Amino acid sequence: MRLGPNTPAMVIPVERSPVQILPDASRVVAKFFVNSTERTLELARRVAALSDDDVWSHLQQILRDFSRRHRNIATVFGRHFARVEATLEQHGIDVEDWSRHRGLLLGAYVTKEFSIEAAAFFNPSAVLAPDQRALLPSETRLVVSIRATGEGHLSSLEFRYVIADEDGTLRIDPAADRIEEARFKRDHRYRRDAFCGKLNEMAGAPEATACSRFVRHLPESFTYDELTRHLTDAQREGRPDAPTDDELQEILWLADSHYEISFSMDTDISERVILPISDWESRGIEDARFVRFVDDAGAVTYYATYTAYDGFSILPKLIETKDFYRFRIRPLYGAGASNKNLALFPRKVGGRYAMLARIDGVNNYIMFSESLTVWSEPQFLLGPEHPWEFVQMGNCGSPIETPEGWLLITHGVGPMRTYRLGAALLDLDDPTQVIARLPYPLLSPEEEEREGYVPNVVYSCGSVIIGERLLVPYAVSDYSSGFAWIPLKELMAELLAHKVDEAHTSYAAPAASTR
Repeated sequence: MRLGPNTPAMVIPVERSPVQILPDASRVVAKFFVNSTERTLELARRVAALSDDDVWSHLQQILRDFSRRHRNIATVFGRHFARVEATLEQHGIDVEDWSRHRGLLLGAYVTKEFSIEAAAFFNPSAVLAPDQRALLPSETRLVVSIRATGEGHLSSLEFRYVIADEDGTLRIDPAADRIEEARFKRDHRYRRDAFCGKLNEMAGAPEATACSRFVRHLPESFTYDELTRHLTDAQREGRPDAPTDDELQEILWLADSHYEISFSMDTDISERVILPISDWESRGIEDARFVRFVDDAGAVTYYATYTAYDGFSILPKLIETKDFYRFRIRPLYGAGASNKNLALFPRKVGGRYAMLARIDGVNNYIMFSESLTVWSEPQFLLGPEHPWEFVQMGNCGSPIETPEGWLLITHGVGPMRTYRLGAALLDLDDPTQVIARLPYPLLSPEEEEREGYVPNVVYSCGSVIIGERLLVPYAVSDYSSGFAWIPLKELMAELLAHKVDEAHTSYAAPAASTR
């Protein structure tokens, strides 16, 4: 796309790979689904009226139709039946004497297939995979995370293995044809002060009085079960610390946002799909930015920030894993965790964790913390300076450490809400200092990339260095994912040719930059 007569000519050669990852509507998951309690009761009564022979006949046909499309579909039916069992008993439908087959049949009626990629497969990020065995010396195995979007714009998180060679070739491991549902565990211990702080943030309350009223009788740390038991007992007994129904829902939404999930060891990485679980993310898991984090002792942990969306509000969250089988999920707290575009640095800087953010929806900020989950005092870092980014800008994933500085891939939004990628360089020891930034886009949507779910967009959630080149996985108009190779030497030379003049910039930090 042409940017106008006053835009500097791009001199960095960008090579787009012919490899693309397209959405595949055949990738389906069996999800629990009920319309209402009344309709579930009606279903149960109809199933109860069937003869044993009819139950077995119908169940056999369902298993023939769906057993090749899902792992252990009968187990799924049984799990979904268990989710409605208590409701049926409460409403006078005695299922205690039901045969296993009858329970599985009702489980099939409260199950639906959901095509997780039916609408789009985009916003990728890439990190070095934990396992680098069985490769050529010039090859690197990557884990690429991708946002999969299906019916109702519901987003989930998927993974692929991609083998990248230093010569610029890529190959993608084929996706398996079945999807594994994660095992869910909630055993997090909440810290009372941090829990109250986030609850007050959500409510826009400057004081902790309301939250203190709800949880003051709980210990300094408490479990989910202790919290729910305390609150429901307070409601039942009519105590002064009892929350209203709306307040209870808000508190439990926050508590539900802490959990752990795991996948079977015999699954391929493409079968491990992180689906929305808590109420906070009931409408989607958006734009995970993965980073391979190395601590002071050299231990590696993979973290990702993502946006949980419930249809009305967003909650920034953190994923933690070491092997991409087991994942721990937590919300992020503090004034800096109040919008999208959070990206963690791959190591501590000056003894503290460092994070990029976009707290006002327009500018890039940076912040430091002793804790991975508490982020306060964001400092202004970069704002829109060039016409192609005048609307807003943000990061395209975690900064990448190079000898010249922290390489930061940015995105900018310009006329007609066209998204383009840019680049900046931050000081290694003090990343609040911007060394250089490109005056023109690094990557713009080409003519054949302009059509999609959201036209005129290229976007990335995390790049990686392979040999002497930068590999940028990027979304194509919020529909599919592609890859671009950029020579690192030329990129650095061009960046350093556009050093930031500390005495003068064409933009200024917003007045509320240190809130």
